Amino acid sequence: MENVRRQLPSPNNLVIFEAAGRHENFTRTAEELGLSQAAVSYAIRNLEDQLGTPLFLRLHRAAKLTEAGERFHADVSAGLSRISRSAEELRAKGRQANVTLAASTAFASMWMLPRLGKLRTDLADIDLRIQTSVRDLDLMDEAIPLGVRGGDPADWPEYHAELLAPETISAVASPSYIDAHGMPSSPEDLVTHRLIWLEEPVRQACSWPEWFASAGIAYRPSGRRLAINDYVLVIQAVLAGEGVALGWRHLIERQVASGQLIEVGGHALRSDLAFYVVWPKARELNAHAARVRDWLVSQGRDR
Repeated sequence: MENVRRQLPSPNNLVIFEAAGRHENFTRTAEELGLSQAAVSYAIRNLEDQLGTPLFLRLHRAAKLTEAGERFHADVSAGLSRISRSAEELRAKGRQANVTLAASTAFASMWMLPRLGKLRTDLADIDLRIQTSVRDLDLMDEAIPLGVRGGDPADWPEYHAELLAPETISAVASPSYIDAHGMPSSPEDLVTHRLIWLEEPVRQACSWPEWFASAGIAYRPSGRRLAINDYVLVIQAVLAGEGVALGWRHLIERQVASGQLIEVGGHALRSDLAFYVVWPKARELNAHAARVRDWLVSQGRDR
């Protein structure tokens, strides 16, 4: 590094040279940089002496780059431009106090929304922006730092992943439905009840036949059924007493704790999948996004 320091020209002289090469006029260069023309001339002469070759042809009221000067100017301009961009990116990371999180509507409304008050207290200097979508967004293409995904991290090799919650699925009903139709105490009892189906348009989700199969029951739907393609609406239908639905425990835990929903059927499916906060391996998280990630993970652990 000591040899490099001796070989490199003064950074100040390089900045002056870059401006002089653009203007090919020492007077305009001096005006741009707030220097005297004599200071510009001295810096260029000093640079030429260090490099051992003329960089400009001094003409009347002009200074034209020599062939060597043109080559050197192209390299200096490219180098200074890259340094400037990199410095601005670092400054932007330091300034950026807003963080975007990509998630499903269900996660945003049922997991995130009840915790927003705590997030504002714990991370008071951060503005969290939640972007919902019916599909998992490409965080690199969308320039989004964080996302929440359900599944197996092995299917997302381009992402880091931290566990938020395991996938545990039980059947849930409202107190009003149980009062009207009785308490299903086993999976077999549920076969004859009004079941509400989630039909996800893009994401894969456990279905009633899969849930029953995990309890050792071969279930084949018959007759008419209520199917909804949005999980928030599914749970709203359950709360309204319209039937029984599958409940992802990390999403419904607060309604269960408050008594708005009751787990029925005496069985829960615990899959090999889980829900994770993810971020691209190809892009470093800024400090604010890293704090949001750590906060999300801590909330998952505190469940």
